[in-house]
Amino acid sequence: MATAKKAAKKAAKKAPAKKAAKKAPAKKAAKKAAPAKKKAPAKKAPAKKAAKKKAPAKKRTPNAAFMKAMTPSAALAAVIGDKPMPRTEVTKKVWEYIKKNGLQDKVKRTMINADAKLKEIFKQAQVSMFEMTKLINAHLK
Repeated sequence: MATAKKAAKKAAKKAPAKKAAKKAPAKKAAKKAAPAKKKAPAKKAPAKKAAKKKAPAKKRTPNAAFMKAMTPSAALAAVIGDKPMPRTEVTKKVWEYIKKNGLQDKVKRTMINADAKLKEIFKQAQVSMFEMTKLINAHLK
């Protein structure tokens, strides 16, 4: 019988120990969740170097080759007019014509659908906007 009492005492001692063991990690987890933050020591900002003064930005001048007046061919003159003008202006006028007549493809916006006047210049029914200027340049002198 003495052994039964000893076993009961051991079981009683173990039961509270288990509860304490279960509670202990919860308390530790709570402590880990909100650790005390330490302030980092304040660092001195490095001394700023004197900024070098830059020369005032020059206004960009266009390339002279683009600004040279070019005479359009008869087919191109039907679209943009027959006056000599720079390549940049020719491209702008062609885009005005395309937008005015709704020739840009509705689904694939990079494609241009040629009408009768543009078909003489492009030699195709549909052209990419990236190859359009290449095809137009063949009609400039």
